[in-house]
Amino acid sequence: MAMAKIIDGKKIAEELLKSVRADAEKLNAEGTKPCLAVIIAGENPASKVYVRNKKLTCERVGIRSLEFALPEETTQAELLALVEKLNNDPSVHGILCQHPLPGHLDERKVFDAISPSKDVDAFHPITVGRVVIGNAALLPCTPAGVMEMLRHEGISVPGKRCVVIGRSNIVGKPMALMLLAADGTVTVCHSKTVNLKELTLQADILVCAAGIRGLVTADMIKPGAAVIDVSINRDGEGKLCGDVDFNAALNVAGAITPVPGGVGPMTIAMLMRNTILSCKLQVTGCNLG
Repeated sequence: MAMAKIIDGKKIAEELLKSVRADAEKLNAEGTKPCLAVIIAGENPASKVYVRNKKLTCERVGIRSLEFALPEETTQAELLALVEKLNNDPSVHGILCQHPLPGHLDERKVFDAISPSKDVDAFHPITVGRVVIGNAALLPCTPAGVMEMLRHEGISVPGKRCVVIGRSNIVGKPMALMLLAADGTVTVCHSKTVNLKELTLQADILVCAAGIRGLVTADMIKPGAAVIDVSINRDGEGKLCGDVDFNAALNVAGAITPVPGGVGPMTIAMLMRNTILSCKLQVTGCNLG
């Protein structure tokens, strides 16, 4: 059997960002500057890296970027007041609160406070509800990025057996819903799943988002399956890796995403696309709230 095709997330993301840049230029020419406000609280080093990457991408595609770096001791009331101020600012089209937040802050209350029309991360309950019933304009960035990759690679979803490992609100649950909306037959697995291998071996499309290094070995993959590794872990040498034993899986899978360079770039590209879409909807007076 031939080695799996490696799905190049960087390349697909670059194609998407060209389209985003063109949209941003058109909006600018019409007198609207798309704007993304990013809130970060505390000193989490990974969060700082993510925020910096988002800021740099905004600059590249012509989206105005506002960063609100709050100290660790920021109170819930102060954070919610900032969200409310940004909700009411017509020059801001997207609001993102980088997580995790410091332990004393309630993330759910913050996500719930962001206006659905500016919810570019798609975490608000109204947005989530729209994903469930299949009419969301703004889709969760990482699962949407996975769907875009599948489309780009010509990997058909209708009728396929799809297995998602992970049930987080950010990736696992919306990923399953989006595959279901695309007419896949979906199974969701998690840490309590018994006989995980029996289920993964049935998957034509296997999405791994458990955050457990080495969880998926080559003998758990159906020959020719598309394997999408969403997780970012570190191996014994401190190098980035996913949930899948990538080198071994290359000999079994039909297509596979690397870590890094797979889903990661797609997440930021979809965030940029959501910001442009949010801007367009607000300019035309469409209320997502």
